[in-house]
Amino acid sequence: MIIAIDIGTTNLKAGLFEEDGTCITISSRQTQYATHSKGFTYIHTGSLWDNVAQLIKEVNERSVSKGVRAVSITSMAESGLLLNRYTGMPVTEIIPWFESSSIKQAEFICQEIDPFEQFIHTGLHLSYKYGLPKLLWLRDLDPSVFHDQVVWLSVSSYIAYCLTGKIAEEQTLAARTFAYQINQNEWDEALIHHFGFRTDLFPDVAHCLKPTGEVKQELSGLGLNSKTNVYIAGHDHVSSSLAAGIVSPGSVYNSMGTAETLVGTFTKRELTKTDYDSGLSFGLHPHDNLYFWMGGHSSSGGSVEWMRDILGDDQLTYAEILEFLEMAGEDPSGIIFYPYLTGSGAPYSNPHAKAAFLGLKKSHGKADLLKAVLEGNSYQMEMIREEAEKATGIKLNKMSVIGGGVRNPIWMKIKANISGIELILPDITEAALSGAALIAATGEGVFSSLDDAVANTFWKSEKVVQPNKKIYKSYRTIYESQFKSINQIIGKIQ
Repeated sequence: MIIAIDIGTTNLKAGLFEEDGTCITISSRQTQYATHSKGFTYIHTGSLWDNVAQLIKEVNERSVSKGVRAVSITSMAESGLLLNRYTGMPVTEIIPWFESSSIKQAEFICQEIDPFEQFIHTGLHLSYKYGLPKLLWLRDLDPSVFHDQVVWLSVSSYIAYCLTGKIAEEQTLAARTFAYQINQNEWDEALIHHFGFRTDLFPDVAHCLKPTGEVKQELSGLGLNSKTNVYIAGHDHVSSSLAAGIVSPGSVYNSMGTAETLVGTFTKRELTKTDYDSGLSFGLHPHDNLYFWMGGHSSSGGSVEWMRDILGDDQLTYAEILEFLEMAGEDPSGIIFYPYLTGSGAPYSNPHAKAAFLGLKKSHGKADLLKAVLEGNSYQMEMIREEAEKATGIKLNKMSVIGGGVRNPIWMKIKANISGIELILPDITEAALSGAALIAATGEGVFSSLDDAVANTFWKSEKVVQPNKKIYKSYRTIYESQFKSINQIIGKIQ
């Protein structure tokens, strides 16, 4: 058996899987945040570990299996903390990826570097989300924490440390620090030293198919034993891509949750100015011959939740949302929603961007506003898809879609009608967990390779959403003449 752990922005989850990828049971609980006295958001390290340990115990107790062969951990990518490598004690709490206190530090880094040159090395456009700006911010906050015993760990690596007592990082997570060179597979020593840090502030980096270590003997009460291997499965979106079957050049999937992301693959090559201009980020795929590209939108499902909260005295139920959307009909709402409640990502990244409704009329009601929110998010993701086609030179004629948004059939129709491409809805409820389980199973030799794992476990689905050609034409006119043309103006508003 394999236990997969997903440390997500909204929820913590643990799943028990057969070695062939079949899910037996899943437990989850909400990710808990707190506000520091200095105003920033954090995750308490001890509470996180306690919750993960309880989830491991829960799924184990529901099993009548022969024991757990491996534990595999995936997580939100840029969240991290400082740990004392000798005592094993956290020196800071976990700083989540969305904490924006490091915006000034990101702006400072940008003044010190050639952004295009660093993009060629890292595959990233500088953002406050990444590890290096967070480290500068932590140093400005309290320089005393940066003694020669501390190491920066991703949240996945921290849980792996709690399980094994071994310090290591995984390459897809290292690549989200802005201090790791994906074209060399090594830490950028010159950049690290330039900003006054030691190279050993960052741990050794391993491939996700190599176990970090074995579970500590004292954790046998969780149903694990000292022969249980622990894997850091890496970036949750990359892990999910394996469950969605994204292991060949040109394949793409759309993950819909609080945030929404497009992830695709292409054969490894030197990054170019076209890649840079796309606004996409690039990174190392677990498949050795591939890079992945990624474009994110941080307030997709979040904007739907926002509308649920403000359209009445009581929060709308999902059933009520669907009723309103049915009332709105199939044609475009006539409202343009720019969905930048928490800034904008690719292709025009701006943490200060603001949301906006344009084209409102007296005749518009709740149904129209709800539909406009879904349309605006779909327009945004279409811009990302178009940029990916330009950057990779690959036509993306179909797309796998996973995540909570798939449960909204009207949103799926809108997405298909705006993009004009076929949407495939695989029968996967927990893609990040499933992908993490496949990584551990491959590492343990159950499968000969990740290609073999995907080929033998990929959940094919007959559920396909086709675009309505007539409605596509209507949406395309709005997208080209209104959404895209005004987007750059909206995106520049501070």
